[in-house]
Amino acid sequence: MTPRQAATLSALVDTVVPADEYPSGTAAGVLDYLGGQFGRDLAGMRAYYAAGLDAVDAEAGQVHGTSFDLLEPARREELLRALEAGGTRTTWPFDAAVFVSTLVGHVMEGFYADPGNGGNRDAVSWRMIGFEVRD
Repeated sequence: MTPRQAATLSALVDTVVPADEYPSGTAAGVLDYLGGQFGRDLAGMRAYYAAGLDAVDAEAGQVHGTSFDLLEPARREELLRALEAGGTRTTWPFDAAVFVSTLVGHVMEGFYADPGNGGNRDAVSWRMIGFEVRD
């Protein structure tokens, strides 16, 4: 992953799971989870993600004149909603809505998964929803 793609992925993760009274997706370890998965279960999707991250950044440049990670959070959300609805202004190598859906699913896995899988640092999302592990 290039530094630009990593910055876009980080911004996407924090757009899907923004900080509130609980940590953002990146603070909760979603990037660690994804990094581990790209070496295992998602290894076959690395090229797909690279192309999708480049496309998101190109879309941000076309619509807002800057990279996705430099957009204000409201603009990021607006752009993702447009992509979810299939509203693209640039040429995508695949369906933008499917990419966003796939990304959101993987971010949610990382945020809510067992902390042993690399995400959900300190079981933050479990505490957020009141889930307790019992022996």
